[in-house]
Amino acid sequence: MSDISDLTLDEIRAMLAPVLARHAAFDGWRPQAVAMAAAEKGIDADIARLAFADGAIDMIDAWFASIDARMIDALPADGLATLSIRRKITALVEARLALLAPDREALRRAIAILALPTNAVRSARLGWRAADAMWRAAGDTATDLAHYSKRMTLTAVYAATLMVFVDDQSEGHADSRAFLARRIENVMRFEKFKASVKGAGGGERLSLARFIGRLRYPAI
Repeated sequence: MSDISDLTLDEIRAMLAPVLARHAAFDGWRPQAVAMAAAEKGIDADIARLAFADGAIDMIDAWFASIDARMIDALPADGLATLSIRRKITALVEARLALLAPDREALRRAIAILALPTNAVRSARLGWRAADAMWRAAGDTATDLAHYSKRMTLTAVYAATLMVFVDDQSEGHADSRAFLARRIENVMRFEKFKASVKGAGGGERLSLARFIGRLRYPAI
């Protein structure tokens, strides 16, 4: 293992990311959380601050990246290989919820920050990255328009599920999992309908953007 003094800023960011949320739940996504995480890991506080030069948004970005990595560790490709696409995506989203569960207050604070207009572009990138990580873990190799439409749809499903999850008090987050199942069912029905309409020559009339809007802001 490398000496801490030899670590790059990227390596320091990756080391601190998994524990940042625990401190952000109490101190907010602020320098105090970085200082506490740095002390826990034996990193100089000034150097740790350099690793998160953009402040809260950098901290949240790093935390979400650690969730991506831990999700893949929890559900390796060989463990998903025998599942249907629907079950793969469901399992991957539920794995993310389980990883986020201990830090729901930090997640609530992160969502509030990401919702700020000044963070709209970064927020969209993080949502896309999470969806891309899930599709890749599910074995998706599409390179055509389907590559983008799959990720757009999953981004909307995941974002909507998170909004339910942060306030979910049900046992085992059953309400969030049920909500996710309904959203995925909606997607599957839409895909079947789209295929049937396209086969009849009417596919151009379908609006993916309008459908995604309904997924993102559904009636619970």
